[in-house]
Amino acid sequence: MTLAIGPIDAVVLLASLATALAVGILAGGRAKSLDAYLLGDRSLPWWVVMGSIVATETSTATVLSVPGEGFGQVGMRFLQLPLGFMAGRLLIVRWLLPLYFEGRLNTAHEVLGRRFGPLVQRAASLLFLVTRNLGDGLRLFLAGIVIARLTGLPFTASVITMGCVTILYTVLGGIRSVAWNDCLQLVIYLLGGIAAVFIIAAQIPGGWEAAWQHAADTGRLTVFDFRFDLAEPFTFWAGLVGGAVLCIGTHGTDHMMVQRYLASGGLRQAGRALAGSGLAVVLQFALFLGIGVLLAAYHDLAGVPAPERADAVFASFVVNHFPRNVGLVGLLLAAILAAAMSTLSSSLNASASALVHDFLVRPAGREAARSGPQRPESMLLVSRGLTVAFGLVQIGVGLAAARLDETVIRAALAIAGVAAGLLLGVFSLGTMTRRVGTTAALVGGGCGLLTLLTVQFLLPVRGIVVAFPWYAMIGASTTFLAGLLASLVWRRPDQVSTLEIADA
Repeated sequence: MTLAIGPIDAVVLLASLATALAVGILAGGRAKSLDAYLLGDRSLPWWVVMGSIVATETSTATVLSVPGEGFGQVGMRFLQLPLGFMAGRLLIVRWLLPLYFEGRLNTAHEVLGRRFGPLVQRAASLLFLVTRNLGDGLRLFLAGIVIARLTGLPFTASVITMGCVTILYTVLGGIRSVAWNDCLQLVIYLLGGIAAVFIIAAQIPGGWEAAWQHAADTGRLTVFDFRFDLAEPFTFWAGLVGGAVLCIGTHGTDHMMVQRYLASGGLRQAGRALAGSGLAVVLQFALFLGIGVLLAAYHDLAGVPAPERADAVFASFVVNHFPRNVGLVGLLLAAILAAAMSTLSSSLNASASALVHDFLVRPAGREAARSGPQRPESMLLVSRGLTVAFGLVQIGVGLAAARLDETVIRAALAIAGVAAGLLLGVFSLGTMTRRVGTTAALVGGGCGLLTLLTVQFLLPVRGIVVAFPWYAMIGASTTFLAGLLASLVWRRPDQVSTLEIADA
């Protein structure tokens, strides 16, 4: 087996993996209880939580595919979407975040349990577990392809190495290891992106001035597009409205994010972390879009043929034009690994947390005698075991995806993305209405799921295309309206609207 990178680049890459393990070992010394392992004793600094939020929502697709959007005709219009993400975060701080700090919650789904009962709580948790592990297993597959192509390692070895290293440091340190490693990985991939900017600019004939003029002449510097077109994802309205609702779903109801808020020092710290992450994400997208804009100038002005696929342009430049064996290729590979592993580690810890608190630990068990299988030491061991189990599941999904057709993979990723809208719709039923009961909420969720599957898979066959930023709004609004209508039929005996959200 021959690596496609030099020894210095390999050292940089291996050093990043070793550092991740070291952080996991150091953080692991503090994870002596279930609360410490899954929620960091609820005492993580706000800026660590902020870094973890940003790194968690950044995957290999951000590092490699977003430059492809900047390279293509979308250009800086992509920034309309993260502007909507910022607006969504502010709404979460105002609306949903206070709910998670009323009482001593352990998962996002416990809010639904207090409002609708355990059936809805477990249904929401199951939806999270299935879609999260399916989606992140496929993201591991995509990251494995990239690592294999850039390093020369076999695909299977790339997937297993990423998965095993991530499992190890997540098991060792729990959420503290995950959060601190997220911050480290955030720094790594941002440094890799900044280094790429200067390397690309240095190879453009005419330098920065020529690159800027090329970007302006080709319209890639345009940010706002005020057309209203449901089929176009990068307009002001799709970005602001669709992006905001999508963010409320992904960051307001997804336990992988909510777990970070609960691990912070309190409501104010969580709000500061979430709001600050919005600005960080806008700047991060601007960086990687800028890489794509520079690559467009490089290929056009230098007369270098570009790959057919826009999302492959950055990886192609790294392989063919980055300085070899000076550590920069190793830094970019470490950045790609960091983006993949930050999402994977967060997914593993959040999945273990959801299964333990939503299915295994009964509410009464937290107040009853601490004996038997639910005593804290046993549940801590179970949580570590579940972290490993979910890691193996995602590795399995990643390896199995190599046998699937590309269209099947895209369909599976699309299905994995439906949870945000459905959960937001159910959360809206629970927090904005008092008449909707358990059955009506489940009916609403089922209607929302059918509607989203129709929009994503059946309408395009008939030539009707709806852009992805609108999916969360469609799912949430359908779930909410269907739940309201269903409540006219099912109001007893499952009506539990007299429960107060804040009750313990």
